[in-house]
Amino acid sequence: MKAMKTRTKDGTGTGAVRSMRAVRTRGGFSLRVDVRALVVIVVLAAVAAGAGIVLIGSGDYAMTPGEVVSTLFGHGTFQQEFIVTDLRLPRVLVGLLVGAALGVGGAVFQTISRNPLGSPDVLGFGQGATVGALVVIVLFQGGAAVVAGGAVVGGLVTGVVVYLLAWKRGMHGYRLVLVGIGSAAMLTAAAQYLITKANLVDATRAVVWMTGSLDGRDWAQVWPLLVVCGLLIPLVLGHGRALRMMEMGDDAAYALGVRVERTRLVLMGCAVLLVAVATAAAGPITFVSLSAPQLARRLTRSPGPNLAPAAFMGAALLLVADWIAMDAFGDRQLPVGVVTGVLGGCYLLWLLVSERKAGRI
Repeated sequence: MKAMKTRTKDGTGTGAVRSMRAVRTRGGFSLRVDVRALVVIVVLAAVAAGAGIVLIGSGDYAMTPGEVVSTLFGHGTFQQEFIVTDLRLPRVLVGLLVGAALGVGGAVFQTISRNPLGSPDVLGFGQGATVGALVVIVLFQGGAAVVAGGAVVGGLVTGVVVYLLAWKRGMHGYRLVLVGIGSAAMLTAAAQYLITKANLVDATRAVVWMTGSLDGRDWAQVWPLLVVCGLLIPLVLGHGRALRMMEMGDDAAYALGVRVERTRLVLMGCAVLLVAVATAAAGPITFVSLSAPQLARRLTRSPGPNLAPAAFMGAALLLVADWIAMDAFGDRQLPVGVVTGVLGGCYLLWLLVSERKAGRI
């Protein structure tokens, strides 16, 4: 195996230079590794792991990070093992998987639409999942599993409708964004209408679900998320090169041998399902899918979708936000959706100002 270092322009317009390492095997297989992106992934993974350990140790029964790590390796007391394994670890795992799913979904849609605002939050897929869940809660008084199924179905139906409405001899990024914004507005109105038709108990339950929270999550939410993320995220990562080519435009991607429409359909389907399942598990967590890909791109200073850094950024963002929601307000614990909404709103304003100064909007 041979390694060769190269230094290339990052393509972001900043004039920065990034280090690449080309790894070649004797069998002729070669792989280019972006050293900076790899470092960013390692740092984000460490941040997510640290936030997860702190979260597991937080609560009425406080534990030090050392006690948490010792218990995770099977060396804790019976009480510690019960609190960590049965009560707190599932919540952290759901946060990691939901954040990763939202980060990858946001990166896919922002790349396909070639627009930093083209995230599932803006395009209506999260709202579609919300309406699906509210239909089950308000009209059928379904349980938690049925509500989760309704959210997945609502997200998938919204994805199909948006795709069909945005299709006109191909998929154009601005058309996708405009159709998505219109769909999001209509679905938000539908969700509000359903709440007005609900009785007090169902309306309270619906509002709590719509806030977005990791509280009370158990292994029943972990396993479906783990299966979906384990199948779809590697599939999306495998299409990373084609997605990078599509970012240059359909004509350029066609010239480079990419089956554009087929690739776009597969990636959009994966992204919609990831967002729908994440919403079903934790409720509509806003702004993670919008901010994670952009923050990852700025840290890596690398063009392209940055799928893996976006996944780790989403996981780190969601766990840090959950830690803030639990510990930053004293005895009052907030749903994580409230914190991500505040932080994401500030980020959105900054993004709009920076894009306006750059002359892109």
